[in-house]
Amino acid sequence: MKELRNASQVGRLQFLSEAAKRDIYVAVLEILGKVGMLVQHDEARAMLLDAGCTLTADERVLMPRHLVEQARLSVPKVVDVYDRLGEPAMELGGYNSYFGTGSDLMSTYDLDTGEHRPSVLEDVCRAARLCDALPNLDFVMSSAHPTDRDPHQAYLLSFQAMMENSTKPLVMTAENARDLAVMIDIARELRGGAEQLRQKPYFVVYMEPTSPLVHPGDSIDKLLLCADAGVPSIYSPAPLAGATAPITVAGHTAQGVAECLFGMVVHQLRSPGAPFLFGIGSAVLDIATAQSSYNDLGYLTGYMCAVEMAKWLDIPNWGNAGTSDSHLPDAQAGMEATQITFLAMQAGSNLAHDVGYLDFGLTCSLEQIVIVDESIAMNRRLLGGVPVDRDSLAVETIAQTGPGGHFMGSKHTRRHMREVQWRPGILNRQGRESWLADGGLDLAAKARVKAMRLLAEHEAPPLPPRIAAAADELVAAFAAATD
Repeated sequence: MKELRNASQVGRLQFLSEAAKRDIYVAVLEILGKVGMLVQHDEARAMLLDAGCTLTADERVLMPRHLVEQARLSVPKVVDVYDRLGEPAMELGGYNSYFGTGSDLMSTYDLDTGEHRPSVLEDVCRAARLCDALPNLDFVMSSAHPTDRDPHQAYLLSFQAMMENSTKPLVMTAENARDLAVMIDIARELRGGAEQLRQKPYFVVYMEPTSPLVHPGDSIDKLLLCADAGVPSIYSPAPLAGATAPITVAGHTAQGVAECLFGMVVHQLRSPGAPFLFGIGSAVLDIATAQSSYNDLGYLTGYMCAVEMAKWLDIPNWGNAGTSDSHLPDAQAGMEATQITFLAMQAGSNLAHDVGYLDFGLTCSLEQIVIVDESIAMNRRLLGGVPVDRDSLAVETIAQTGPGGHFMGSKHTRRHMREVQWRPGILNRQGRESWLADGGLDLAAKARVKAMRLLAEHEAPPLPPRIAAAADELVAAFAAATD
């Protein structure tokens, strides 16, 4: 397993007191037990009623507290995810933080021309290959939604493109249980069987209820399929504060927690102990502009409250990082992306996606992915802690150097200088003359140069021919069935 990311709890931010977290949970139980949810899935509704839920006259399902507590006990506290090669890649839980891109962006900034244009399947390939080359991105999502393909085949084709262009683990979206089932079949071919995939999950599946308080049939279909297959599930509502959720952070959080935990109960009733991730997309409607902001302070505060509730519940969580509401990879994008990424890492958000999102989550920028990769590296070093031992205290070296001396030539400096000083890849550490001699590029231009170089030089190891052929056959069969 990879070294745990930021496992220390020293210096953690705290937005909620212990009493506030208890109050939120009490409100959640009241929403579940007295307000109820609409379940647009006959099988799931019957399962809930058999387990002790009740149905109101207007067909809301009321969930008793004991079912929530039962699911909290059965859900795993840690979810392990493996890469394409079957090697350990992510240990989701505790304060470990992993980062990756987001999914399904309809627009892309073309790396070659700078043009803002509709996304195509080749953008999924390029983003996956870039992520494969960048050392601080731990998982891959599609980044782009291929508008040049049949929409009913787009998710499956994106899965195949990501699988071919990266060995890193994936986080998947799917139109419904039908295309998701093909992804699971391909992953079983990769692993060598259903049980092997259960033991070494290759991807995590993201799905949503509909806020407020509605659980659509397609979402429940995917949730139950993942529970049956042992594929890790994210069931994350995206309540929009001021529109589909209360505008207050506490009310926004309570509704989101209730919607997520309702899905967790369905998931655990179906398959106790199946891997599940808690999450809330704490979006905020900007009342002045009618935009759904990814970086509003209410979003950031709600996000941190969601992470704290996940820690309090002791459930691995899903989150965000590397986003900006700016339309370009500019100073605003750098400021906002670094802020949310630092907060995610500092809070211990386990699976933080959306690296490279601009334009309110509508446009992908490969330059921004490169910039955030550097930000992750910097903050992993910053939050890695300060080693304090006899050698690092350097008392003997201070004594040997003495008053008025210097440490530039000391053995202690030579021994530690590479490990102590973090070296950036695209952030500037040059004097002005050297910077001008290298072209006088700003950060976005440097990121573009790096992205183009990595895409020109890097290729992921190819899929084994047998797996590639099996994937082609399964994708072709699905395409024939949907034509």
